[in-house]
Amino acid sequence: MSVVWVDASSGASGDMLLGALIGAGVPISVIASAVDAVAPEPVDLAASQVTRSALAATRCHVEIADSVHHRTWTDVRVLLNGAALDGAVRDLALRVFERLAEAEGAVHGISPESVHFHEVGALDAIADVVGVCAGFAHLGAGEVMVSPVAVGSGSIRAAHGTLPVPPPAVARLLTGVPSFAGPPGHPEMELCTPTGAALLATLATSWGDQPPMTTRAIGVGAGSRNPDGWSNTLRLLVGDAAVRPGEDAPTEIVIEANLDDLEPRLIPGALDALLAAGANDAWVTPILMKKGRPAYTLHALTRPDAAEAVRRVFFRETSTIGVREHEVVKHALPREMLTVTVDGHPIAVKAARLDDGVVNLQPEWDDVARAAAALDRPAIDVLAEAKAAALARPTWPGATIRAGRKETGTEP
Repeated sequence: MSVVWVDASSGASGDMLLGALIGAGVPISVIASAVDAVAPEPVDLAASQVTRSALAATRCHVEIADSVHHRTWTDVRVLLNGAALDGAVRDLALRVFERLAEAEGAVHGISPESVHFHEVGALDAIADVVGVCAGFAHLGAGEVMVSPVAVGSGSIRAAHGTLPVPPPAVARLLTGVPSFAGPPGHPEMELCTPTGAALLATLATSWGDQPPMTTRAIGVGAGSRNPDGWSNTLRLLVGDAAVRPGEDAPTEIVIEANLDDLEPRLIPGALDALLAAGANDAWVTPILMKKGRPAYTLHALTRPDAAEAVRRVFFRETSTIGVREHEVVKHALPREMLTVTVDGHPIAVKAARLDDGVVNLQPEWDDVARAAAALDRPAIDVLAEAKAAALARPTWPGATIRAGRKETGTEP
């Protein structure tokens, strides 16, 4: 699982997060496929390289036709539940929109179900939320740490008139987490949108400065505006947890429960919910209980700070009324992601290193399955070809290889 640090010290929005994800190596096709699965009307995504205050960044343009639909939280939930999405992406997107609906409802004094999202419910915002959730799932983001969020100052014109910055919905969404107006010299403008605030508040597993990590990819996402003297950008650093000198290997927790009365068809959903809650891994073991009863043990591996959310999934999504847990020490090889193509279809490949060599190459199965379906080829053939392509590519520490772009890095 990857460690992701989000630098929101210059603000945050959905399109800035999308640009940063693409800049960090998430194929735009991964994001577009998830958006297409949800959007009831055509949505086109395009990425371009821009500068913000002389800094290079990736701008993600969400292009939609004019739409007159103002969707409620109920409407958006129906769209998400009916979409052909990965379970973890759907659950994460539902949590983001639920958080938005609760904040907007509290601000306007109405129930969340009655909230008309206006801009938030428009197709571009649905694309932002679903696309960002798909991007973080593609990164395998197990730990997401977010810096204090710059919200801006001054006032803005909105659908309900002139509002102070941060707008009421943003202030409520960021309640309980670190935020500030912005560094000295920041322009008087809105720096964090409601969509950006809801995404960060939902994605974050912790808040603070960059954690000890070995960075393997950096993405810089650009906002739509380019004010003088201000870099309107958001950064993502993607990598692996690093152990500080003198520290032991990181300790994690295994939470588990024996299940002898759970409908088996509910198990895949429970696994997805555990991962969405912050578990680094989740799995099931068939067992035989007393009196010969067949059953399952549901396991989840999690960091201590996500343990409470993971426990709640056990109680909400399964029939258990108790869990047991124990600490384990985790030793993980450093890894990096590269992208290869099979007949024009991008496939992410995870490379694990030991000493100075790559000891394991694993293509991401979702990408393999997507390419196999599009090419009408057996998945086993696409898997083998992707692995062979990865073996043939030059890789070295710090390299970032992306489909359709020039390779970067320094070959030893």
